[in-house]
Amino acid sequence: MLDSIYSPDHDAYRQSVRAFLDREVWPHVEEFAANKGHPRELWLAAGRQGHLGLGIAEQYGGVAAGDYRFNAVLIEELARVNLALASSLSIHFDVVVPYLTELTTETQRERWLPRMASGEMVTAIGMTEPSAGSDLAALRTKAEPTDDGWVINGGKTFITNGYSADLVLVAARTAPGSRARGISLFAVEADRPGFTRGRKLDKVGQPEADTSELYFDDVRIPADNLIGTLDLGFAHMMERLPQERIGAAVANVAHASQILDETIVHARDREAFGRPIGSFQHNKFLLAELVTKVEVTKTYVDRCVLAHSAGTLSAIEAAKAKWWSAEVQNDVLDHCVQLYGGYGFMTEQRVARAWRDARVTKIWAGSNEIMKELIGRDLGL
Repeated sequence: MLDSIYSPDHDAYRQSVRAFLDREVWPHVEEFAANKGHPRELWLAAGRQGHLGLGIAEQYGGVAAGDYRFNAVLIEELARVNLALASSLSIHFDVVVPYLTELTTETQRERWLPRMASGEMVTAIGMTEPSAGSDLAALRTKAEPTDDGWVINGGKTFITNGYSADLVLVAARTAPGSRARGISLFAVEADRPGFTRGRKLDKVGQPEADTSELYFDDVRIPADNLIGTLDLGFAHMMERLPQERIGAAVANVAHASQILDETIVHARDREAFGRPIGSFQHNKFLLAELVTKVEVTKTYVDRCVLAHSAGTLSAIEAAKAKWWSAEVQNDVLDHCVQLYGGYGFMTEQRVARAWRDARVTKIWAGSNEIMKELIGRDLGL
C-alpha cells in the first residue's frame, strides 16, 4: 500500500478526535438531527479540546498546528459521523479562520480569535446570494461608507451556521458598477441592529447543519470591521477558496469511505437465496470497483492535502479534487443504497441519510460544472 501522508503525531491527534466524537457526538446524533442544529455545548467542548483553534496562534487561545494535515484529520473524522457535522465545524475552523488570521490587524485578532478558538463565538461566511452563487462577482449586497464606518444592505442565502453564528464574514459591493474589483469583506456581529436571520432552511439533507438566509437592513458597522484591503475582497476569496475546496474533497472521500465500509459489512451479513449478498458475482465485482474508486481518489486528495500543507497546491488541483471526489462520493453512495435494497430507502438507515446528505457536494464550494470550467480554462480552452 502507498505510504500514508500522516505522521505518528497526526495519528495520535486522530485518536483524540475519535475519543471526543465518542464522548460528545455519537450519543447525540439523532438529537442533533431532530433539533436541526448543533448545540453550543458541542462547540464549547470542541473548543476545550483545541479542535477549533488549529489555525489560530497560541497567543489568541489556539494551538497553532502549523500543518494543514491536522485540519484534514479533523475533517475526515467529522465526516465519518456525517457531512453536516463536518460542514458546520469546518466552515468555522477551516474556512473562516484563514480570513481572520491572515487579513486582520492585531486589534481585530485580539477581538475575535480567542472566542473563535474557545467555541464561545460561532462564525459563518456570507458569500452566496439568491442571484449570485458560483458567480460571486455578481453579488448585490452593498456596503456604503459613513462618517465612522459602513452601512450594509442586502441578503445572503444558503449560509451554513447562519442561524447560530455570532459573527458573519460578509462579502459586499463597495464600488458600484464593477464586478470582481469593487467587492470587500466585512465582519458583522449578529447583535447589530438591522441584522436578521430567516428561518432554518428545509434542505433535502444535512438537517443538523443550521442553514439560513441572512438579511442586512441598514446594518451599521465600525470602520475597523473591514477585513483585508478595500475593494479586493474578491481576490481575497479566490486566494482562499482552494482550502475550502480541498477541505470539501477530504470530507467527501472520508464520508464515502465510511459508508462503503458499513455496506461491505452489510453485504457479508445480509443473506439472499441462502448465501451472503456480497458473494454474488455482480455485488462482489461492484464492491471491488467501489473500493478501488475510493482508494484511488483518496490517494489524489491526500497528495493535494500534502501539497497544501507545503503551500504549493494550485487552484486547479483543488478544483480537480473537489469535483472528482464529489462525483465518486455520490456514485459510491448510490450503489450502497442499492445494496441495502428497500432498507436503503429508509431514513433511519445511515446509508439513506448519507446518500441524501451527499447530493449537495456537487453544488457547494463552487459547482462541479464551475470546477470543470476552471480546469478547461487552464488547458487553454
